Order: sequence, then C-alpha cells, then structure tokens
Amino acid sequence: MGYWNSRGLRGSVFEEMINLTNEQYDKRGIALIQKIPTPIKPVEFDTVKRTIKLAYFEQKSTVDYIGVMQGIPLCFDAKETARKSLPFGNIHPHQVRFMKKFAEQGGIAFLLVHFTRDDAYYLLPLETLVEYYEAEEKDAVKSIPREAFDEQYRITPPDGGFFNFLKAALLYYDQLQEKKS
Repeated sequence: MGYWNSRGLRGSVFEEMINLTNEQYDKRGIALIQKIPTPIKPVEFDTVKRTIKLAYFEQKSTVDYIGVMQGIPLCFDAKETARKSLPFGNIHPHQVRFMKKFAEQGGIAFLLVHFTRDDAYYLLPLETLVEYYEAEEKDAVKSIPREAFDEQYRITPPDGGFFNFLKAALLYYDQLQEKKS
C-alpha cells in the first residue's frame, strides 16, 4: 500500500489551475471535467495544526481527471517536472493501463505536462506516452525527453488563471479521427 506525505501535493498549483479552468469550461457549457480524488486513509494527525501527517492510499487511483468535451469522452493526468524530461517515476503503470482501456472504449486519453524550468505546458498524446512507456519497460529509457513533446500540442501559458488545454485536446481528437478514416 502506498503512503502519502507532503510529497503527495506536488503539482497542486498546476492542478488547481486546471480545476479553475474546468469550472470555466462547465460554466460556458464547453466541457464537464471532474477531478478524481485519490482515496486516502489517515494514520497520523498533527492535532495542533489540525492536519494529516501520514496517510496511506486505500487503493490505486486511475487518472486525475475524467470528463466529456462536446460529446467526446476524455481522461487525463496532470504531471509536473523541473527536469528537461518527464521521468517515468511520475507515471504509474496502472494509469497507463487505464488510459489505454479508456481509449479502446472510444475516449481520448493524454497527459497534461508542465515543465517548470521554462514554464512550458504540453498535451502528450497517449500514443507517444505508450511508445516511450513500452521502451522504458525494455530498459531503453527512463524518461520521456522534451523533444518528444510535439510543438503543435504546446499550450499557451495561463491567462488570468484560465488554462485553455481543450484547443490541444480537440486538435488531438481531430488527428485521431483522420487516422481512423
């Protein structure tokens, strides 16, 4: 069973930005996307600060977000890294399995990635993730290099808290539809 501690909140600013954007998508009738909470069981409390000091994950989570955009089912996970690449230590095997199954059912699945070094944001398509993930399983790579992130899926930095990632998601969806034709 995994344990939660202060490291469990990495990327929380990035996720909060996504959450605020999802609220705007909902208000505008563009998309309905929900954050999926990871169930934890508290074990140790700080009674003075009234906080959880230690907890364990009750079960493996799937992805951070699931929703629908104009009739298109989507799921994605938010990842953040200070490195020049996205380490596979940030991506869990059960997440990749879930995303693959989601896509097999007709949805689109991807990662939203924030490179904090230069404040760059990308959508990483499932196919690219799987390509590198399978190479990682063969001990060929330990991370997804920045060069693997296609510039067409680069997302404009947030403007006033609004992080319009659906433009990249729609581009990805359209390209998937073209491949099917």
